[in-house]
Amino acid sequence: MFSFNWKSQYCVGVKQLDGQHQALMGSLNQLHEVMMGGNVDDAAGPLIRKLTLFTREHFATEESLMESTGFPGLADHRVRHQELNMKVGEFIARYENGDKAVYSQFMYFVRDWFSKHMLKEDHEYAPWLAEHGVR
Repeated sequence: MFSFNWKSQYCVGVKQLDGQHQALMGSLNQLHEVMMGGNVDDAAGPLIRKLTLFTREHFATEESLMESTGFPGLADHRVRHQELNMKVGEFIARYENGDKAVYSQFMYFVRDWFSKHMLKEDHEYAPWLAEHGVR
């Protein structure tokens, strides 16, 4: 089964952000279950929109913490977030225009992006936030 599983190496050491990362994984798993259960038309759209809003809130939280501590990589990290938001918007538009096949492409994209982003890019700010007392 396709699923997102929390691993200790994803931890960035900030309770709020780690909790959000885990919740995002849970939402992605819920979306997958709905899609595999054949409930695409009724539930997938609202779940995708919910996931998109939650992701934007999470990005805002990350960026706020980086900004409040003067993280020097904030601008680059913000660009990565914007790129993801644009790409997800493209998937949503395709889905809303009736392209039901976009689901599997979306899930693989998100899985790859999520793992890369959390394992590499989020770990770029983790030491900085820890040094500035954000836990």
